[in-house]
Amino acid sequence: QVQLVESGGGLVQAGGSLRLSCAASGRTFNGKAMGWFRQAPGKEREFVCAINWSGSSTNYVDSVKGRFTISRDNAKNTVYLQMNSLKPEDTAVYYCAARSWGALSTTPSEYIYWGQGTQVTVSS
Repeated sequence: QVQLVESGGGLVQAGGSLRLSCAASGRTFNGKAMGWFRQAPGKEREFVCAINWSGSSTNYVDSVKGRFTISRDNAKNTVYLQMNSLKPEDTAVYYCAARSWGALSTTPSEYIYWGQGTQVTVSS
């Protein structure tokens, strides 16, 4: 079992920045691909970005490319999401998730561990 706890959400004005963190505990964090997903009110959960087990490969949804950066520190069992140039449409609950193995995926059903989510609100 892997427990994931997100932090760093909050209220920010459009154009601002936030850094989300996801701390993992329990079974080994290393060797697992990690992803960030988000869900806005009335919408389905959507893929934001993912990183493979080593950090050598990443993938982003088109709407955040060039603005968001995913990274991980395996020594600290933590994955990060740096969000810059935030827009009101980025407002959502952001979830951290882990796969059972190392290749990244954009599909929510392929992630078996999920955090409780952290709210990000971007005002215009």
